[in-house]
Amino acid sequence: MDNALAPTLPNGGRPGSAPARPLSLGERIAAIPLKSMVMLTVGVAALVGVALALALWSRSGDYKLLYANLSDKDGGAVLGQLSQMNIPYRITEGGGAIMVPADKVHDVRLKLAQIGLPKGTTSGFELMDNARFGQTQFQERLTFQRALEGELVRSISSLAAVSAARVHLALPQQNGFFREQQKPSASVLVQLHPGRTLDRAQIAGIVHLVSSSVPELSPKAVSVLDSSGALLSASADGLPQGLDANQLQYVQQIESSYVKRVVDILEPVLGRDNVRANVTAEVDFSQTEATDELYKPNQGNAPAAVRSAQLSESINGAAAQPSGVPGAASNQPPVPATAPLTGASAPLQAALGSTAPSTRRDNVTNYEIDKTVRVTRAATGMVKRLNTAVVVNHRVSTDAKGKTTSTPLSSDEIEKLTSLVQESIGFNKERGDSLKLINAPFRVEAVPKIEPLPVWKQPWIMDLLRAAAVPAALALIALLVYGGIIKPAVKDVTAPLVGSQVNTVVADPLNPDTPALPGQRAAALEAPTNDKRVVDARELAKSNPAAVAHIVRDWVNTESA
Repeated sequence: MDNALAPTLPNGGRPGSAPARPLSLGERIAAIPLKSMVMLTVGVAALVGVALALALWSRSGDYKLLYANLSDKDGGAVLGQLSQMNIPYRITEGGGAIMVPADKVHDVRLKLAQIGLPKGTTSGFELMDNARFGQTQFQERLTFQRALEGELVRSISSLAAVSAARVHLALPQQNGFFREQQKPSASVLVQLHPGRTLDRAQIAGIVHLVSSSVPELSPKAVSVLDSSGALLSASADGLPQGLDANQLQYVQQIESSYVKRVVDILEPVLGRDNVRANVTAEVDFSQTEATDELYKPNQGNAPAAVRSAQLSESINGAAAQPSGVPGAASNQPPVPATAPLTGASAPLQAALGSTAPSTRRDNVTNYEIDKTVRVTRAATGMVKRLNTAVVVNHRVSTDAKGKTTSTPLSSDEIEKLTSLVQESIGFNKERGDSLKLINAPFRVEAVPKIEPLPVWKQPWIMDLLRAAAVPAALALIALLVYGGIIKPAVKDVTAPLVGSQVNTVVADPLNPDTPALPGQRAAALEAPTNDKRVVDARELAKSNPAAVAHIVRDWVNTESA
């Protein structure tokens, strides 16, 4: 038997000692080893830290965009107000975006709008509210011009495709003493979002917005430029510079339709992916108008159309008045002629007078002249010329052994294919169309096979793993702390102790009066409960304690000897 420790009886004490007493809380704490106490303290602190980190992470939640593309001045004002409101925030994209928890976005925007944030870098008519007393007329006009420019910038920047804008107004001073007043003008510089464009209608809308906002400003005096310096609006003479977006789209549609015709006519003959075609269309967008007046003369057997007719007839039949030398002879009635007057002398005929009546007729007839007025307006978007280029692949054949060979097409086949293409696109040599069809082998590059993504690489799985990574890591740390630190310390703390063994545990059975060191624990020898001899020894100790004590004393004396 080991001399280091003495056996214990079933009641928890040493043979011959008094029964064990229950331990108090102070005695249990004092009996805990220093190592176990340190481990228990560290483990509890680690668990509290993990729980606190998990609570903070769950509290942060999802962040959403509050404001983007703020100036440094507005961004600093917004961040200062968020700090005063105790609202967490994040700054992303190099400081250009401010994000707050998703459940507070709308609430924060309303609160910031209530105090006038963000103010923006452009000031409008609010400049007129800060008018100083005693300012000159020039300062008033300059303030009004700045306010009007700011309001126009705000309106133009509200367009979806415009990220920023600047407006410059040239407002000449109006004076009633000037005979010719100078007209105002304006220039607009727009900065578009990446990948956005302004169509013709939007540019015209910007021009009319500016011209309608300034008195006596003509739309022709407004220039719109983009960030690259290209003039988007019409030039000074009212003619557009180059093709606008609608015209370019129309040309692209025409070219695409011709390419589709060529591919559709050749693919059934040559096979799929064996044809490459390109068509360049020259389209005339000029607008012309001609007026012709044609006059057709009245010729031929067709009856002429009478427009108007005028008939005038006059008859002069009055009697001859007396004439001659005054006197008796002239007052007498004329004597009948005794000889014919034919061949009479002129003076005699004039003396006798003319008694025959005179008739005059005028007949004027106006005929209608054929007149044709023809107004011809040329249609815009007419195709002036087509340039077509077609490349066809060599004929590819595979023999029975799986060997692939490529053979060029014959000249007869190329001529037939060229005729097909000419008929499909409506080839017109008179207007200058050109067509080139060649036969060349296509270079086939090996396309890497794209394997489907496994389930664990799917985007939604990756998002789920990212979202669960933090709580899973914290839970794993908590399990490690509990299993490696707290559980062993708790096991040492909850081990059974006897009251007499707390401070006076016998370290040497041969010297019962020598106590153990403070904090030292005595190991109790516990006999197995399934041994029949142990059961018999317990029954003997209950029925005859004196005999059992005598036997134990003999053991001790024998071992000492």
